[in-house]
Amino acid sequence: MHIPDGFIDAKTALLTGALSAVGLGAALRSLKKRFPTRRTPLVGLAAAFVFSAQMLNFPVAGGTSGHLIGAVLIAVLLGPSAAVVALSTVLIIQCFMFADGGLTALGANIFNMAIVAPGVGFLIYQLLRRFHRDSTQGRLFATAVAAWTSTVMASVFCAGELAFSGTVQWKAVFPAMAGVHMLIGLGEAVITTLVVAAVWASRPELIPDQSHESLKSGLVEFVLYGILISVGLVLFIAPWASSWPDGLERVAALLGFEHRAAGKAVLLAPLPDYAVPGLHSPVASTVIAGAAGLLVVFIVATILARSLRLKKI
Repeated sequence: MHIPDGFIDAKTALLTGALSAVGLGAALRSLKKRFPTRRTPLVGLAAAFVFSAQMLNFPVAGGTSGHLIGAVLIAVLLGPSAAVVALSTVLIIQCFMFADGGLTALGANIFNMAIVAPGVGFLIYQLLRRFHRDSTQGRLFATAVAAWTSTVMASVFCAGELAFSGTVQWKAVFPAMAGVHMLIGLGEAVITTLVVAAVWASRPELIPDQSHESLKSGLVEFVLYGILISVGLVLFIAPWASSWPDGLERVAALLGFEHRAAGKAVLLAPLPDYAVPGLHSPVASTVIAGAAGLLVVFIVATILARSLRLKKI
């Protein structure tokens, strides 16, 4: 769902950029007030895991692929403010390192995937949790519905931006984007629910709204295991991810506006399309580029979280 350069006009880029700046600023202030210092490596881990997971496009119907957004995953485990910060970090690095999403559309991509998706998703999660507050099954059901909803709502806002830019008519792009992302959202729901269930079973103290003791031990080991899993996704799965176009690319081709991105890239990224220029092995190229991106995402997100001088809890 990463919008490339050329798909939205200047007014839409400026508006979504301003909204994203406000949303990210609010998330940073909230994180500074409420997020414990000792948990800041978890923000880096969450960003790194989502970065690696987003490299793993999975096939859906009609020759289309999708990938995890990760908004509800992070929001449920770390809170919505951490989700906004982590996902914004991922999207910024994807843009500058890999040309995954255009520079002129960076504000729109952050708004859709790092603000709308976790905001709407976490709201749905909290509403559904009221009916099953003390139930593990209720938590997982709420997680699944919220994850699906977050994906669909992000796609609806993306469709609105395309229509507002005059790129394509709303009556055409809305059903196309929403329809394909209803399918992609099923994958988002399954992946998110499985990961949350695994954390719930192994480290329930990581869930912020539980009455467990604070995380006192094993944090370093948990982060290391998480990074190893993320590296494993890049090494062993990413090179064989689906090459089918994602939801936005598929809709652009069907509605005839994919040509608007041709030759419109503003930024020359060092590792375009998650590949190392000049390296002839596609597998090695994807692995090296992915590993480099994962490392940068983890470091940047962790440093950003630490620099906020959070309270020591």
